Amino acid sequence: MNDNENSEINEDNVERRQAFRLDMEKELVDIIWINEQQEQQQRKITCLDFSRNGLKLDCDHAIPLQTPATIIFKIANANSQNLHGTVIRCIKQANGYFEIAMRISDDKSNKKR
Repeated sequence: MNDNENSEINEDNVERRQAFRLDMEKELVDIIWINEQQEQQQRKITCLDFSRNGLKLDCDHAIPLQTPATIIFKIANANSQNLHGTVIRCIKQANGYFEIAMRISDDKSNKKR
């Protein structure tokens, strides 16, 4: 790991500690994104952690870094909540699933759906 990566990780950890966090207790959410073939993808996945700055998700599919996505809480509910974010980390776990970290964006400019 080089100094830039160490610096980035340290800054990310500091940011994480400063933000309010909510343990989602493995709440299922829907995620929608456009893949590299310009096809819309949608998965029902597990949200592990939520803060005002981002989300940590557990997904059976890798999503490339910098991919914009929409996260939908309680999609079957008329009062579902949509968030827009960008993938900032995608790490394959020993169980074959991917830990996806997303930074939430304030604007909806990444909304391509």
